[in-house]
Amino acid sequence: MVTALQKGLPDLTSRQFTLLLHVYLKDQAHTVRGLAEELNMSKPAVTRALDRLGKYDFIRRKTDENDRRSILVQRTIKGSVYLREFGDMVEDYAEEV
Repeated sequence: MVTALQKGLPDLTSRQFTLLLHVYLKDQAHTVRGLAEELNMSKPAVTRALDRLGKYDFIRRKTDENDRRSILVQRTIKGSVYLREFGDMVEDYAEEV
């Protein structure tokens, strides 16, 4: 994955990458509480990972209009592009090996 760093892609932790994949692969509304339960992580750990993903603009948080106490986690185009580029790098690497 040195190639990812050479391309200037962010170096995500396994927790951050897991959250990102989960949000993109499951087409549903996501909340911090729901993500914590589904991935067996603490809410503070999910929040920290989402903070970092938000800084990279890979996810967006939005207040739920039906329940102002709930924050929804949404996909972004930049996150989709990152995952596509990462997948391409994995394929290229697999072909080399």
